[in-house]
Amino acid sequence: MCILIPLIVGIISALLGYLLGKSSQKPVDVTSYTTKISNLESDLKACHSKLGALEMQDRRMAAAMETPLLVFNAAEAKAIFGKLIKENDLKVVEGIGPKIEQLFRNSGITTWKSLSETSLETCQNVLDGGGDAFKMHNPGTWAEQAKLAYEGQWKKLFEWQQSLKGGK
Repeated sequence: MCILIPLIVGIISALLGYLLGKSSQKPVDVTSYTTKISNLESDLKACHSKLGALEMQDRRMAAAMETPLLVFNAAEAKAIFGKLIKENDLKVVEGIGPKIEQLFRNSGITTWKSLSETSLETCQNVLDGGGDAFKMHNPGTWAEQAKLAYEGQWKKLFEWQQSLKGGK
């Protein structure tokens, strides 16, 4: 009997709690939540669109600010090398001849600047792509030579090339 009274009180309390909770609940308005979600999704799309526009504007501004800092001086190059040098002529690099120049141009490396930024591994891959005839060439100094040409350091390039043999 001692156990029965608390058990009955517990059951009655549980039933009353359940009934009170059930009667105080408001029905869920699914359409309002759907509308809120739709509005949030459109806001997110608008933010992504604005972000894309800002990123594009940043790229345009950066490109506009990139002015050529170095101007090619053909007269200075000719005075030092004793022959006419054309701008971005990759053959000015010791070890690069017409066929190797064409391999690089076909690979998208068309300027002294781009060659100066090309890794030794990439240079070797370009040569390997040309076949066995190009395996004997060593592009170890080509990027550095191209950098000197790009920077217009003709005297330094010329003096260094005097000690090189085939670009080595």
